[in-house]
Amino acid sequence: MKDIVMYTTNWCPACVVAKKVMTDKGLSFREINIETSGMSRKQLQEITGRWEVPAIVIDGKNIGGLDNLIKIV
Repeated sequence: MKDIVMYTTNWCPACVVAKKVMTDKGLSFREINIETSGMSRKQLQEITGRWEVPAIVIDGKNIGGLDNLIKIV
């Protein structure tokens, strides 16, 4: 089983779609909402290499956002 982490915010429409894509494909993932967790954009960038959400990390490798997720699933 792959370790999938998705960094999101409350207001992000692409995050909603990314979560639906993952759920529809039967992929389990851990969501980290950067707003409710108190994570800054700088911390997000340090972890994922991205300032934007969703930021998706699979097995420790940043795969990007929604567009890249759709390409690989």
